[in-house]
Amino acid sequence: MGFWDVLFGRSKPARPDLDQLFALPSAAITLQAATGFLPTGAGSVCFAAIEGGAFAEVRQEVRALLDADSERGGAPVESSRDAYGYAWLLSRRPPEDLPALVSDLHAVNSALQDSGFGPQLLCSLVTFHGADQRPLALVYLYKRGTFYPFAPLPGNKRDNPRELQVRAVLKDDLRIEQDLTRWFPLWGAPGL
Repeated sequence: MGFWDVLFGRSKPARPDLDQLFALPSAAITLQAATGFLPTGAGSVCFAAIEGGAFAEVRQEVRALLDADSERGGAPVESSRDAYGYAWLLSRRPPEDLPALVSDLHAVNSALQDSGFGPQLLCSLVTFHGADQRPLALVYLYKRGTFYPFAPLPGNKRDNPRELQVRAVLKDDLRIEQDLTRWFPLWGAPGL
């Protein structure tokens, strides 16, 4: 950051640190012990899809990589688009194999980033459920390098007390997003 940036109050955005994703398995243990939430085995990556041969080729390589793993016990990756036009890749693993799921998400993010499509990456999420079967997602914001909890309720509402409880429980395990206005709702995200 230069002198003029400081003078005019501009800040440098945090660099994404995809290795932060590998903190999720230990955070899941903390989450389970404190709140009873268990992994569902589903995780997804959201990105802004762009047209073009290079992007289509990278996307196909990522699908092939994850689908090849389905031959060793994982489920094939599912792709979809949401109502806003964003693309999602959903990976499923056995709930007890959270490290493999995190590796899948890391592989997708890394492949897109290494191919020059990092700016298209938006977020990754891993889903959990409580004893009441209500869902919870731990969302990784690619451009911020931080996590936040998202606890949807029926009718496009959020369970804010639950989200704040999870933030307090995981503050020592994950780099939690401090700006609550960046805790975006992900209604209908694959895997939730």
